[in-house]
Amino acid sequence: MLVLVAPGQGAQTPGFLTPWLDLPGAADRVAAWSDAIGLDLVHYGTKADEDAIRDTSVAQPLLVAAGLLSAAALGEVAPGAVAGHSVGEITAAAFAGVLDDTAALGFVRTRGLAMAEAAAITETGMSALLGGEPEVTVPHLEKLGLTPANVNGAGQIVAAGTMEQLAALAEDKPEGVRRVVPLKVAGAFHTHHMAPAVATLQKAAEGLTVADPAVTYVSNRDGETVATGADVVARLVGQVANPVRWDLCMETFQRLGVTALVEVCPGGTLTGIAKRALKGVKTLALKTPDDLDAARALIAEHAAPAA
Repeated sequence: MLVLVAPGQGAQTPGFLTPWLDLPGAADRVAAWSDAIGLDLVHYGTKADEDAIRDTSVAQPLLVAAGLLSAAALGEVAPGAVAGHSVGEITAAAFAGVLDDTAALGFVRTRGLAMAEAAAITETGMSALLGGEPEVTVPHLEKLGLTPANVNGAGQIVAAGTMEQLAALAEDKPEGVRRVVPLKVAGAFHTHHMAPAVATLQKAAEGLTVADPAVTYVSNRDGETVATGADVVARLVGQVANPVRWDLCMETFQRLGVTALVEVCPGGTLTGIAKRALKGVKTLALKTPDDLDAARALIAEHAAPAA
């Protein structure tokens, strides 16, 4: 059984969209999306520097656009389940048919702007903790006033909070944690610091045309599958201020019988976690179009026949 997944913020790198725009029709598609949401995705995906694409209001639409573009390049795919990490959940909602591509990009544009505005209130950030055990790490983070914003499994938790709190964490690591790595994000996402963005997204969600998922959709909130489009969107709204439980998503993949996992562009983060946590599951990350043939072969072996 194939799971198709989409990465979250921090996966972007300067110029990562460049080779994808050489595919037939890709440049025109991205240009049309850019016009629809009022953001030059071509510029930011090809020419902008690291600081420019770190901006939350830029990074989030760019990641969703890249995920949609790379998934379309695979051709017809019938995954057994879809999921995304953080903003990747919007990409996954489009994979599942809950939102069309333009609606997904419009919604993520609103999300990025709202979260950037919320992040500007207080100087905050996120750091990944490598190694350690959750039962030791989580209480230590809470003692420092930090939130375990991403519980990713495979020995990785991402802490979020003020820069002062993160500096204290760097000086006082939990027992068993090997490294604390600052992330390329501009805010304490999935914490109470993002609460102001929730109301904005609730209002934006009221204008969406939503369909029920056509494939199994696995939610970051609790790793559960979601049956209705309305519930998917409600979870997308609330998730910006609540922790990502990617560990529980992977447990659900196992319960569903996952045998292969393909991560859309800019792939690498989620396949890295899966290699450690989902032993025996074949993984492939779409980084450039050179990865498409191998991905198609893996899909042909593990996915259900396309309807």
